Amino acid sequence: MRDSIVVTERLTKRYGNATAVDAVSMRVEPGEIYGFLGPNGAGKTTTLRMLVGLIRPSAGTASVLGHPPGDPEALRRIGVLIEGPGFYPYLSGRDNLRVLGRYRGLGKDDIEDVLARVGLASRADDKFRTYSLGMKQRLGVGAALLGRPDLLILDEPTNGLDPAGMAEMRELIVALAADGHTVLLSSHMLSEVQDICDRVGVISHGSLLAQSTVAELRGNSTLLIRAEPADVALQAVRRLTGDQSAMLTAEGIRVEGLAESARLARAVIEAGADLHELRTDERSLEDVFFEMTKEEVTR
Repeated sequence: MRDSIVVTERLTKRYGNATAVDAVSMRVEPGEIYGFLGPNGAGKTTTLRMLVGLIRPSAGTASVLGHPPGDPEALRRIGVLIEGPGFYPYLSGRDNLRVLGRYRGLGKDDIEDVLARVGLASRADDKFRTYSLGMKQRLGVGAALLGRPDLLILDEPTNGLDPAGMAEMRELIVALAADGHTVLLSSHMLSEVQDICDRVGVISHGSLLAQSTVAELRGNSTLLIRAEPADVALQAVRRLTGDQSAMLTAEGIRVEGLAESARLARAVIEAGADLHELRTDERSLEDVFFEMTKEEVTR
């Protein structure tokens, strides 16, 4: 088994009496897209800045590619886009990458490869100031790709993009992971994380609430049955599934786990109830997130 790419143990950052990141323990595995999910101000960017050595933790430990954060050996293998791209507005996209490439000892072919990978080859000679927000973000990802790093750390890469730009960025990130990069992606966009990430860490108020695959967080799908009278339908359903598997909610009768929908429909109708709806209902990542954060606030 390959070693984890990122490991933190109770990583903490305090500013005076305020705790921005509170004892976060997380792991990012090789080859995955890891979604670091939380609202603005949750501690995502602070955590990422600690991982690349831009700020020092107040407590806890972190390892990136087997090295302490900020270690030159690790930095050579990391590509970073944190808090938006910063480029010379009067230089072209190509020339901006050339400036950055010189620091890494990269040549012309490396620059052209990156421009092609982020879809900017046809606009490479245009000045950065003429780029749309989506193009600027893609050039930022391109800068992070210089030197073909093993790990990409992208902080809110779709922030401010229109729906088309967000879709393009998601496709790019999936393609980068398929090309062998491990991606650590922070976002407050729940649908974005649900669509492209292999695993998710949910952070709120500096604390990591959960870390799991998207499927595990969402849980098993349920069947939702709407029928009248509801009590007659509930009794019919429970005769098939058991008392614990079916419950009456405001939306209708929910049946946990696997159940044969055709048999349930027939049982409800034969019991004398009118069946209005029967469908598979899956919790979205948004539902899970709001449940978690609500529980945290009420504790």
